[in-house]
Amino acid sequence: MSLRVFLELVEIKAKTASILPFVLGACYSWYNYRSIHPGLLILFFIAMFIFNMSVDIMDNYNDYHHAIDTDNYQQKTNIIGREHLSIRLVFWLMCSMIAVSALIGLGISVVVGWPLLLMGFICYFVGIFYSSGPKPLSSLPLGELFSGPVMGFMITLICVYINTYQIFTWNWISLGKVLLISLPDTLWISNLMLANNICDLAEDESNHRYTLVHYLKKERALHFFGIMNVAAIIGLIAAVFVGIAPWTVLLSLLALPVIIKQVRLFWQKQVKKETFSCAIKILAIGAASQAISFLIYMPFV
Repeated sequence: MSLRVFLELVEIKAKTASILPFVLGACYSWYNYRSIHPGLLILFFIAMFIFNMSVDIMDNYNDYHHAIDTDNYQQKTNIIGREHLSIRLVFWLMCSMIAVSALIGLGISVVVGWPLLLMGFICYFVGIFYSSGPKPLSSLPLGELFSGPVMGFMITLICVYINTYQIFTWNWISLGKVLLISLPDTLWISNLMLANNICDLAEDESNHRYTLVHYLKKERALHFFGIMNVAAIIGLIAAVFVGIAPWTVLLSLLALPVIIKQVRLFWQKQVKKETFSCAIKILAIGAASQAISFLIYMPFV
């Protein structure tokens, strides 16, 4: 397996969805708690990144096995069939990466305590059953509900807890604040899944995958796509006004014209190879601008 094929198998281009919530969690920890544990943070990043890659391998692996359209999708679209990859190799690569990430997570939990085990269990459960089992979450109208909160909110929360485990208070106020700071990433990640399902509607239905878009219908799904972008921006502004993010985060609003442009382009055409990148750009630009504008303030804290 060449490096190019491996990077496509793990969908390396989509890793923004996990890296930026991680950065945001680190910034939030220092700004609100003045607490950072660099060693634990690095270990968590490695475990998170490896598991994220393994989930994408699993997604391709299960899509290959579950495909009803064996001539086109399985052999020409799915990377395993298109690149003639060994199923056995892909399976053991996936299992090995899950095991390594889990062992690192268990090691961190020995230091920070059992809450990490609970949060980790939720992430692993959703990650594994997102594309596995007789009724994968991704084939149901639940993909958006799980993908955004787990990758946007849970990664940020775990990052905050690892950095502040010695002083973090488990109550609704603390959780609400983390939810608010992670709301833009959460919604943009869910929107990535929504945009993917909008583009793949016909292909999904032909393979008996009935996603949220199937039930909403394309026009309503497109409206929902726009609403979630508006809510993400409102959440970003609200975090500054309630005092959990510095004023510099408002600088991320400079990216608003680009986000609006990408939303309009996606509304005009929903073709996977041409406009799905609009949702990727919105996530990358929106989440990056929030994280970078947060980082700008850090030297002054």
